[in-house]
Amino acid sequence: MSSPIALIATSLAGFLQIYFVMLIARILLSWFPNLNWYNPPFSFLAQVTDPYLNIFRSFIPPLGGMDFSPMLAIFVLQIVSGLFTSAAAQAAAYLY
Repeated sequence: MSSPIALIATSLAGFLQIYFVMLIARILLSWFPNLNWYNPPFSFLAQVTDPYLNIFRSFIPPLGGMDFSPMLAIFVLQIVSGLFTSAAAQAAAYLY
């Protein structure tokens, strides 16, 4: 039996891992300049990941044609995901 806090933390950590994979796919697909971002699978990916990436793009402008903001975005996402994972582990350990 798990606590509701552990369930919520585990669910959020799982969601963030899925979002991480989507973010990596978005970054890798950005290397293909001929890709049509208006096609259905790519437009969904852009709509889901661009608002998060735009937060970091406002802090770090492109330097020399390279966008370094995804590195900071991934770093922050992994820290938050780790916090939720450790919270789930602590909540589960608290029960036993």
